[in-house]
Amino acid sequence: MKPYEKTWTAARALLQETLAEDTFRRWIDVIRPLPASDETTLVLGVPDGYYREWLEENYLASILDALRAVGETGIAVRLAVDADRPVDPAPAPEPFPPSAGARPRAAKGRACRNCGMDLNPGNTFSSFVVGASNQFAHAAAEAVAAAPGKAYNPLFIYGGTGLGKTHLMQAIAHEIIASGKGNVCYTTSEAFTNDFIQATMTGGFAAFRKKYRAMDALLIDDVQFLAKKDKTLEEFFHTFNALYESQKQIVLTCDRPIAEIPDLPKRLVSRFEWGLKVEMETADLETRIAILRSKRDAMHLNASDETIDFIATHIKSNIRELEGALTRVTSYASLTRRPLSRETLEYLLRDNLAAEQRQALTAEQIQRTVTEHYDLRMCDMTSRDRHEAIAFPRQVAMYLCREMTDLSLPEIGRAFQKNHATVLHAVRAVEKKMKTDSTLRQGIISLQQRVARGN
Repeated sequence: MKPYEKTWTAARALLQETLAEDTFRRWIDVIRPLPASDETTLVLGVPDGYYREWLEENYLASILDALRAVGETGIAVRLAVDADRPVDPAPAPEPFPPSAGARPRAAKGRACRNCGMDLNPGNTFSSFVVGASNQFAHAAAEAVAAAPGKAYNPLFIYGGTGLGKTHLMQAIAHEIIASGKGNVCYTTSEAFTNDFIQATMTGGFAAFRKKYRAMDALLIDDVQFLAKKDKTLEEFFHTFNALYESQKQIVLTCDRPIAEIPDLPKRLVSRFEWGLKVEMETADLETRIAILRSKRDAMHLNASDETIDFIATHIKSNIRELEGALTRVTSYASLTRRPLSRETLEYLLRDNLAAEQRQALTAEQIQRTVTEHYDLRMCDMTSRDRHEAIAFPRQVAMYLCREMTDLSLPEIGRAFQKNHATVLHAVRAVEKKMKTDSTLRQGIISLQQRVARGN
């Protein structure tokens, strides 16, 4: 096996472990490594320009992460169209071809043939680790699966990215199908929108409505992405009504509470609130440790309790990142045959640790550090005082919030009781001054270090 083939084989194995089965089959399995002019570049051949564009926008970061995890830290990746190996021919198109090329699995119930999404076989109730942060959501999901259309309808599950919303939703689908309680359509808001656009272009509304309204349970992931799509929302409104009036189960997931979804019609908000709303919160330490141990045992990974404790202690906000970190470090240990010391773990998980630090920082912490540095009061951060001695430190604090946290401009603005335009002006003003004032630049670097240290 040639070096570039060996490199890709190792990264591919890691991606197969970390990505959903349908995602891996559709987007990663078609890739093959190609010879490159130098050893610092890995050329990955894809079937056509569409694949190249989609992979660059959606999965290139995951590919690079996998390469770093297997020890290829200095390699660059270039995606190239491999004309010698076209993608496998697709099956004859249905009225609404699957957007991800997924195929349904046989079960006692029947999954919708054309939903465009496959169910991950691992996303079941038995594999879901229950803790204080998700106990209510888990109980509600089990109740819905036991009595579709009767227990809680609709069921609206919300919470941050990577907390297990999709796992619970797919567990409901698996249970309904396995128990023979009805036909299930699991999809995403993106796939629903794409199907509606296709129906608009072809005039196939009868097939579209039959697809989504003939099910005993409709489960839609990431419903927040329907916002601002007026025509799609109109059709979804009527689909919702038709299913609800027929006592068919509706399950929706979202990354935020209903009231915080922007530009959602009030009549649809009111319907979302007819049933049960449950929040999935960030898992506590004990639950994170239990999740990692469960994954270790299920996948027969070689990871000590000390390694698991380190990962669970330092990665707090996202279960997907938590499990990915475990896969990364155990793959590294397996491929390199090196022990997982604390220094090695810190190196392998440096991006995760930096992201956690960014998420942990608050605007208030930054404001407090800046006021101490400039000998100001906390109230000066939100005052309307425009004197240079107060206004500029306030701009510096806004700049640091932008640089050191994942807060949006409006969120930063609310912390300073200003609008987002004021924050943007402050950030640009500080950036401009830093380019010409080396003393200021060094002072802000010092402030960043103080904020990072927490003092």
